[in-house]
Amino acid sequence: MSLFSIIYYLFATLIYILVIPYLIFKSRNSKYKVAIPSKFFLRNNRSFDENGIWFHTCSMGETKAIKPLVENLDIETNISVITNTGFDEAKSITSNVRYLPFEIFLPFWINRQKALVVMEAELWYMLFLIARKKGAKTFLINARISDKSYNSYKRFSFFYKRVFENIDKVFAQTNIDRERLLQLGAKNVEVIGNIKLAQLPKINKSFQKVNEVLITAGSTHEREEELILNSYDRKFGKLVIVPRHPERFEKVSLLIENYTLDKKLSYHRFSQKEDFSSDIILVDCLGELNNIYAISDVVILGGAFENIGGHNPVEPAFFGCKLISGENIFNQKSLFECVNNYSIIKKDQLRETLENIKNLKKSSLVQKGNIEPIMKELSNLKE
Repeated sequence: MSLFSIIYYLFATLIYILVIPYLIFKSRNSKYKVAIPSKFFLRNNRSFDENGIWFHTCSMGETKAIKPLVENLDIETNISVITNTGFDEAKSITSNVRYLPFEIFLPFWINRQKALVVMEAELWYMLFLIARKKGAKTFLINARISDKSYNSYKRFSFFYKRVFENIDKVFAQTNIDRERLLQLGAKNVEVIGNIKLAQLPKINKSFQKVNEVLITAGSTHEREEELILNSYDRKFGKLVIVPRHPERFEKVSLLIENYTLDKKLSYHRFSQKEDFSSDIILVDCLGELNNIYAISDVVILGGAFENIGGHNPVEPAFFGCKLISGENIFNQKSLFECVNNYSIIKKDQLRETLENIKNLKKSSLVQKGNIEPIMKELSNLKE
């Protein structure tokens, strides 16, 4: 190991010793009772078997993005993560999931892998150094450096230069990212777009577009339908409500029926009449959301007006809808970064926002990604 590596390792060890009391205290919290012992004390966190392809991500959004890569490989794949949500998402992809241990454990925790594939900004020095020394080809994928973080990266360029010395190839999102990465010491950088957009929404049925504004409230949760109805006025356009969970269809139907009782508004359930002739339509069947987004003008995206974490904004943005969301998008932040033009509002701003629909810009997607160059690199390693 180089002098820099030794100093870095000793410094990381000192930090670890100092924070042990804090880690023990935090691990009492139910949210961290598995993650902290796994990452910082290696509890139930054995090494991956040798000669697999190892993916490392941070949280849910990044883990979702690697799913097409994992599913298209006919070799054992391993996934390490940082967050609880990332861990849960990774378990839906493969059984070989671990929390990434703190860096001081990596020299003896890492076994030889065919490749280490790391998402976005997980630039852990010891991770790349040890994986490469033990024989793995190392990749950084979906790499980006935002305007906001670029100056911070430049201040620590001496450190990132050391990190990039151990990364064999970088797949960047844009040409601007490529130039910034090269300035920080990256080598062999290829631009392939944002791989979170590698699999775009598809429709399986075509509906005729209505002759007025169509507002779709998609993937709504408890209390959100009531908020939307109380903010709605027929002059805004027709309203389509698509609850997230089928078990709530009856409850939402009753809510809409009660809402329309003293108003001159027509209402029907989509399962009974598959059109948009009424003023308010409840979509009480599965698999129709993208088909309806395709003909919608405005989408009120559910899951963010309550403390749910939000839902996928890529789907309505792909179809160019004007996009409105609540503030609680903590599970979807990485996907909102893929979208241009959307409105994040407070609950009490919904009616005002709907009154000003004409002033909203249509949403769109940033540069779409292509996973084929990554697949080609990983496929060559199997030969």
